[in-house]
Amino acid sequence: MQGELWERTAGAQAQAVRSGEVSALEVVDSHLERIAAVNPRANAVTLLLTERARAAAADTDRRRAAGEPLGPLAGVPFTVKETTAVEGVPTTFGVPRFRDLVAAADAPPVARLRAAGAVPIGHSNVPTMILAGMHTRSELFGDTVNPWDPGRTPGGSSGGDAVAVATGMVPLGLGNDSGGSLRVPAQFCGVAALKPTSGRFPADHRFLGTDDPGPASQMLVTDGPLARTVGDLRLAYEVLAGADPRDPRAVPVPPYGEPLRAPVKVAVVADPGGRGVHPAVRAAVDAAAGALVDAGYDVREVADVPRLDEALDAYDRITVTEFAPAWPAVRGLLGEGGDRYMAMVMERTPPATSGELVTLMGTWLNIRRSWAAFLHEHPLLLGPSFTEPPVEPGLESRDRRGRDRVASGLRLCAVTSFVGVPAVAVPTGTADGLPCGVQIVGRAFREDLCLDAAQAVEDRLGVLTPVDPRAAVGTDHPSR
Repeated sequence: MQGELWERTAGAQAQAVRSGEVSALEVVDSHLERIAAVNPRANAVTLLLTERARAAAADTDRRRAAGEPLGPLAGVPFTVKETTAVEGVPTTFGVPRFRDLVAAADAPPVARLRAAGAVPIGHSNVPTMILAGMHTRSELFGDTVNPWDPGRTPGGSSGGDAVAVATGMVPLGLGNDSGGSLRVPAQFCGVAALKPTSGRFPADHRFLGTDDPGPASQMLVTDGPLARTVGDLRLAYEVLAGADPRDPRAVPVPPYGEPLRAPVKVAVVADPGGRGVHPAVRAAVDAAAGALVDAGYDVREVADVPRLDEALDAYDRITVTEFAPAWPAVRGLLGEGGDRYMAMVMERTPPATSGELVTLMGTWLNIRRSWAAFLHEHPLLLGPSFTEPPVEPGLESRDRRGRDRVASGLRLCAVTSFVGVPAVAVPTGTADGLPCGVQIVGRAFREDLCLDAAQAVEDRLGVLTPVDPRAAVGTDHPSR
């Protein structure tokens, strides 16, 4: 596999196109060939935009030949989650009923990547309506396979993008995250991901282009990139950040803040809430902590993160209250068995009354205050994205015990989404043939600090992907 264009980082591909070493069309065709080779086994790319991608690449080549300046992601292919609009193609959410709902315009992050020269090459799979569970299986497209072991889930809900990136089908994926949907599949597939601060990237999460959603959906869902390297995450971050008239939530904060006095403090919490953590995950946190010590950070274990259980309870109550009126209509779209995960959530968490909801909104702000104070003392927090290695597909939908186990596993992702702070997921190595990783959480609008620390981890612990998908359980693990 050495020497193939699709193996290169996004940054290296763009540089090769800008310099004229290769054409953008050659880069796109290399990825199309890789998709043809591995997607039948992985089932990550749901709609391939072959002709559109090749036309966009040819236009890039024409512009380079004419001496026009090219963007920082010139010719770089990327996938887009089935929940995010790409002009002229359906945004299906993995639902058969939506297979013909063609998007009128690119979603803001797609438009930003395209303006930087990147080329959308396909849509990527999700759990049906991102509601059927953590495992990436949609009613319309079926199961996406973890390339390290088909007996383990790739995670979700951005699992299609994580697998596409991990296997070299694309160097960048565009997903989103409201409680781990970028970071968990990154950990399970051995890639990196950035969940930005709420308001850092412009977005449009209106369902089918209608009215805007309620406050939970407005605040919790953030679009973000996945990549094989932290350097590529940084490139995407610089392109995606900034205000946009299409999204009044997007804040014009500079992408880089003032440098902090060294050594930067890092709080370590390997087992948030003391509920238990798998030895392999604890070892991953220890390895990342050691890498940060070696890089000159002031790394220290702390007792716990602020108000974890209270935050998780408020998260559930607020989101269920907002979602409950739509549940009867949505339930019928999820397909046979696709409603089990959400049904268990709805049964356990009753919607709040109007008075309770007002109180909960105050609690939400108060918890954010507690986290702001915590991160003022410790600018960075190191912990797991998921407290176990990759679990079996559909565990969260099997029964209440499985659902609770998965919800507990991603608890640090849920609470950090709830308080709206940024986080970068970065691999740390493997254990028993499966990828391991951590997340580095930072102060609001200090994605740069998270990326710097994640780069220090990557520099010392290495990059795991691209990998070839395993054909079946029991075969050799994927090779580089």
